[in-house]
Amino acid sequence: MVSKRKVNNINGWIIIDKPAGITSTGVVSKIKRAFNAKKVGHAGTLDPDATGVLPIALGEATKTIPHIMDEIKSYHFCIKFGEATDTDDATGEIINTSNNRPKDDKISALLPKYTGFIEQTPPNYSAIKVNGVRAYDLARSGKHFKLTARSLFVKELKFLERVDEDHALLQLTCGKGGYVRSIARDLGKDLKCFAHVKWPKRIWSGPFELKNSISLQNFDEVRELSSLKQLLQPIEVGLQNLPFVTCNTKDVGHIANGRSIIVSSTELEADKTCWVKCDGKALALGTVRDSQFYPSRVFNIKN
Repeated sequence: MVSKRKVNNINGWIIIDKPAGITSTGVVSKIKRAFNAKKVGHAGTLDPDATGVLPIALGEATKTIPHIMDEIKSYHFCIKFGEATDTDDATGEIINTSNNRPKDDKISALLPKYTGFIEQTPPNYSAIKVNGVRAYDLARSGKHFKLTARSLFVKELKFLERVDEDHALLQLTCGKGGYVRSIARDLGKDLKCFAHVKWPKRIWSGPFELKNSISLQNFDEVRELSSLKQLLQPIEVGLQNLPFVTCNTKDVGHIANGRSIIVSSTELEADKTCWVKCDGKALALGTVRDSQFYPSRVFNIKN
C-alpha cells in the first residue's frame, strides 16, 4: 500500500504575483501541492491573462477570504484605442475599428464620469452565471444574451501616461466586482474610437501589495517546506483594515470555545464585523454588541 503524504497544518497568506496564462484556480493548485496544505483558497479572481497581486490563503486564513474580497483593489492597465473585441481584451476577435484617436485632455476630462458609484455591465466573457450557466460558456457557444448592469464603487480612475497614439496607461481603484475590461470598453464608446484592454495588472488588493509578493516562477523554485513557510504572511496582515478589540489571556479559552466575552467600551458600530486579538495574535472574527464580543469564526491555531 502506498502511504499518503502528510497533510501540513499551515496557516497564513502568501501573495503571488500572478503571470499571464494561468487561472487563479491553477495558482491555488500549485500552492496547495507545494505546501501539501489541507485548505487553500484565493481572495479575488484574476482573469487568465491578467497579472499581479493574487492573495492566497492557507488554513485558518481562508476564514477571512470574504472580507479581503470586499476590500478596495487597484489596477494598472494599458488601453488600446481603435479596436473593440468580443472579449473586451487582447485575446478576443476584433469586432469594430475606428481611425479616431482621442487626445489626452479628452481622456482626462471623461474620467470623472467613471468615479463614485457607477453602473457597469460585465463583459460577456466573464464568470457571471446566466440561468446557472457561466456567461463565457454561453458566449463561446455563440448564444445571444445580455448581462445586467451592476453597481460598482470606483474610488479613482486616473490617467497615467500616453504610450503612443494607440495606447495609454490608466489606474483603476475600485470595490468588489469591478471589470477593467468593461472600463476600457465603455471609455472607447464614450470617446467614439472603440477600445479594449491590452493588459491589466493588479497592484494591490486590500492590505496586500505587489512589493510584498513573490513571482510564481520564484515560488516554483522553492523546494524545502521550511523555506516555503518563510514566504508566509500571518493571518493578522489580512485583517489590518478591519476594526479590532483586545482581550486578556483569561478570555482566550472562552473565545476558543465560541463564547462571548466582555470587552472595554469601544466606538465600534454594533454588529459590524471586527476581530479580537490577544498579545497581537488573532483569535476570532465576530461582532461587538452591548460591550460584548460575540465570535462567529474562531481561528483554530495551535502554536
